[in-house]
Amino acid sequence: MTNFYKLIFFNTLMLGTMISISSSSWMGTWMGLEINLLSFIPLISMKNNPLSSESSIKYFLVQALASSIFLFSILISMMFNYFMNDMIFINNFLIMLMNSTLLLKMGAAPFHFWFPEIIEGLSWMNSMMLMTWQKIAPMVLLSYSMKSINMIIFIIIMSTMIGSIGGLNQINLQKILTYSSINHIGWMISSFLYNEMIWMIYFVMYSIVLIPLILMFNNLNIFYLKQMFLIMKNKIIIKFLILFNILSLGGLPPFTGFFPKWIIIQFLSNNFMPILLFMIFMTLITLFFYLRISYSSMILSHNEMNFNIMINKIDTNNSEMMMSFISINGLILCTLIFSFI
Repeated sequence: MTNFYKLIFFNTLMLGTMISISSSSWMGTWMGLEINLLSFIPLISMKNNPLSSESSIKYFLVQALASSIFLFSILISMMFNYFMNDMIFINNFLIMLMNSTLLLKMGAAPFHFWFPEIIEGLSWMNSMMLMTWQKIAPMVLLSYSMKSINMIIFIIIMSTMIGSIGGLNQINLQKILTYSSINHIGWMISSFLYNEMIWMIYFVMYSIVLIPLILMFNNLNIFYLKQMFLIMKNKIIIKFLILFNILSLGGLPPFTGFFPKWIIIQFLSNNFMPILLFMIFMTLITLFFYLRISYSSMILSHNEMNFNIMINKIDTNNSEMMMSFISINGLILCTLIFSFI
């Protein structure tokens, strides 16, 4: 029975996103966002996790606030366009207000305050949905309406800076991935400076890197760095799979996570060099705490006595191994494919 109602809400969750991104009116997009919200709340509520109730209430309050302001800005904008077409300043203010609500929904800085607090009380699978699927509808709607270059640059600076600095002092893996997600949001929004559709390539590659990492954390049931070090201490193959995926998520070449950053660097290097340099510097900070985790686990926490004993006792499945292989070697595979084309 439990799986049946989850299946229903999961289908309506996807339906709400599809309605939002395919609607021809702003009211239709608002309706799709509401369907998506009301479907996600039951999915994150779990009886065996007392923190999930708190997270679901917080998520509902934040998203309901964003939805109400989004609906208000739509109605006022329609009214001004009908009665007073020459009120350009007010119309621009309403568009900025609408974009701010969409940024609040996806957790972009400086509207990120709810994101780390909520994700701490979720399971790994719900965290994966929040960091991937739940960003699709707000990002698509932003690509429709966000035309102010100054606002785009401000969001890029805030997201990349907060996403990189916020993860420095974290020991919770969910919060580390959350701040990394905020940093990646800044990179996705930076694609709006050149072409609104480049973010789709970035999002797909980001999901390919993130999903196998979260699946491994979920199967091993680890949430903190200390747990990860203790488990990886005895399982050498899992250690390298997790660490290579972490470095790929940080954007270190030659892993897959560098490929979408490479695309954006190529497009923005001609006209937006200062903001591009700032994004790269902030990403280096993100890569620093990923390298710090990798160094600690590879060098300091290595136990040579357990290497030959535990190497045959690996409990990863084939799908995780395949997804991790794509995540680690995707840049090399893409280079080989493009070279033959």
